Amino acid sequence: MGNTPLVELEKIAADGEFRVFAKVERFNPGGSIKDRPALNMLLDKLRSGELVPGRHTVIESSSGNLAIGLAQVCCYYGLRFICVVDVRTTEQNLAVLRAYGAEVQVVTEPDPVSGEYLPERLRRVAELAASIPGAYLPDQYGNPLNAAAHLTTMREIDEALKGEVDYVFCAAGTTGTLGGCAAYVREQGLNTSVVAVDAVGSVLFDSPVSCSRLIPGHGTSVLPSLFDPTAADHVVHVTDLEAVVGCRRLVRHEALLAGGSSGAIVAALGKMAPRIPAGSVCVLVLPDGGDRYLDTVYSDAWVRRHFGEVTHLWADDPSSRDTPPHGAGIDLKETVSC
Repeated sequence: MGNTPLVELEKIAADGEFRVFAKVERFNPGGSIKDRPALNMLLDKLRSGELVPGRHTVIESSSGNLAIGLAQVCCYYGLRFICVVDVRTTEQNLAVLRAYGAEVQVVTEPDPVSGEYLPERLRRVAELAASIPGAYLPDQYGNPLNAAAHLTTMREIDEALKGEVDYVFCAAGTTGTLGGCAAYVREQGLNTSVVAVDAVGSVLFDSPVSCSRLIPGHGTSVLPSLFDPTAADHVVHVTDLEAVVGCRRLVRHEALLAGGSSGAIVAALGKMAPRIPAGSVCVLVLPDGGDRYLDTVYSDAWVRRHFGEVTHLWADDPSSRDTPPHGAGIDLKETVSC
């Protein structure tokens, strides 16, 4: 786990005067960056004897990557794992969880106040913990071992580029990756600026508007206790559509099939580009692959249903952008609507 590839992107920012590298976290065994905190949050308790197979049950709220990371670790160590998801969880993710032997509970109704599913999922986790003896809650939103796992993420980047990293872009959700990378930068005294990529509609960094979100992995509807607003030197807000466009451009220009939050990071780089000095080295931490988003981000029908006819935004033919359909125009440097 870890030691994932660092790949130079030579086309996505071809017009820029800086270099761009991607930390491709899909090459962790469970397919995402969440493998790191999943292992870290459980291994510490296993080694201390606080978590014993056959005696304790792991319970967590996650609809995607962390759930799969925890499922594989629990499968390996023989731990019972109950995962609380919601109706937006893809059939593919549900199938992967069940293949690892996880027990899945699905929340079907959102929180009546916020309209979000996460508060209801967290309530279900608390109910299960109260009713199951020996329950252990990793609590990705509040566990410092989540952030600590990403000290290795930034260390690998630092060592690969020999300290020559000017900007590192991290998607902000639980803020584990953001906090861990920022902590390493501070501990080592690096001259690296940490860029938080937050979703428009998220509660983290003063989103310009309030709205529901479609793309998982960046932004959140509940403020994590891990959240440290000083961890980020810069904050870039990205809409769902911008994340889709970022994904499509990344695969079209670099042949990297990446997930929704990775597309958000690519979009954030585009927004930051005018402020990045010539000669800088930028690293994009890409949390997962695109294979789990084939029915959403990479489905033309899904994109059309939610955003209209917007394929011109990633078309190679510049003339296709001259007369976009009504309501489909988007400027990746300016838009703040959902």
